[in-house]
Amino acid sequence: MREACSSVHPLIHDSYPSALRYPPDKAFNVSTCRKREFELLKKIELPPRGLETLFGVHDQNIKYLESLLDVRIDARGQDLSIDGDSKDVETAERILEDFSELFKEGGQFTDKELREAFAQIAEDRAFSLRDYFTKARFNPAGKKQVAPKSATQRKYIQTIQEKDVVFGIGVAGTGKTYLAVAMAVQALMSKQVNRIVLARPAVEAGEKLGFLPGDLQDKVDPYLRPLYDALFDLIDYERVTRLLEKRVIEVAPLAFMRGRTLSDAFIILDEAQNTTSEQMKMFLTRIGFGSKAVITGDVTQVDLPVGKRSGLIEAERVLSNLDGIEFVYFTEKDVVRHKLVQMIIKAYEEHTKKSHI
Repeated sequence: MREACSSVHPLIHDSYPSALRYPPDKAFNVSTCRKREFELLKKIELPPRGLETLFGVHDQNIKYLESLLDVRIDARGQDLSIDGDSKDVETAERILEDFSELFKEGGQFTDKELREAFAQIAEDRAFSLRDYFTKARFNPAGKKQVAPKSATQRKYIQTIQEKDVVFGIGVAGTGKTYLAVAMAVQALMSKQVNRIVLARPAVEAGEKLGFLPGDLQDKVDPYLRPLYDALFDLIDYERVTRLLEKRVIEVAPLAFMRGRTLSDAFIILDEAQNTTSEQMKMFLTRIGFGSKAVITGDVTQVDLPVGKRSGLIEAERVLSNLDGIEFVYFTEKDVVRHKLVQMIIKAYEEHTKKSHI
C-alpha cells in the first residue's frame, strides 16, 4: 500500500468537476510525491485545450495512465501531483513533460493515440511519448498513417529497417502481414527498391483448385486476397491498379517464383507455415542484390498434408543463428483485432497445452 503525501491534499477525480480542476487561463505545475517527500518539478505551461486533451473526456486518459503505471495523479488548482513508486513516478513525469513540449510544437492528439502511447510506454519504459508521435508512425503512400500498436510491432518495424531477411512469426491478427506490406510500400515510394513482390503458397485447404471457377488467375486470387486488401488500404485504388498493371507490384502464388532472381525488390512471403521445406529453400534463394525479404506465418495453423514438414518451422531451426537474418515473435498480447480475439487465442493455446499433458 502506498503512503499518502502529507504535502498534498489529493482530490478524487469523480468528486471534483474537470472544469474546476485547472483554471482555463492559467498553466499548471507538476509535482511528485515519493513516500512523504515532496518535490516541485518544472512548471509546465499549457493552454486549456492542451489540458483537456491530456485528461480526456471525464478524465479517462489520465485514469488509464494511472492504471498502467500504478500511480495516482491528482489535480488541485494549478498543481498536478504524482504519487507512487519512484520509477513509476519518473515515467509519468516524462510523459507529461513530453506532452507539454509536443503540444507547444503544434502536435495534435486523439484519445486513442494517447492511450496507445501510454500502453506502449508502460510496456517499454525506454520508449517515450515523443518517440511515439515523431518516430514510430509513418505514412507509406500519403493515404494512411501507420503506427505500431505494441512494443513487438515496433521492434518488428525496426528489424525490417535494419535486416535484409526478417521472419515474423505469431498468431493471427498481430499485424505481421499488414506492417510488412506497409514497409514495402514505404520502401517503394522512397525509391529504396524498384518493385514489390508479394507471394503466398496456394494451399488447397479442403478444396481442389480444379473445381474452382475461372482461369488459373481466378483460381489463385482468393488465396492472395489478404495481400490485395493491405495494398488497397495503404494506396489509392487507381494508383495500385497502375502499379499492378506495370508489374511494379506483383502479387503471385509462391510457385510462380521458381527460377527467378529478384534484385532491388521488397519481397514478402505470407502464410509461410504452409510452405514445404523445398518451397522455403526455393523462396529464400530467389533474393538478389539490393533486395529485402519478410516472411510471415503462424506455426499453429499449418494446413499442409499429413507427413509434410512446414518450411517455416524448419527455417526457424536452421537459420536462427545466421547473421543478417532475424526472427520476431508475436503473442496474443499483440493482437490488434477485436479484444475477444486475444481471449479466443489464449483459450485455444491453453486447451492445446492441456491436451498434450
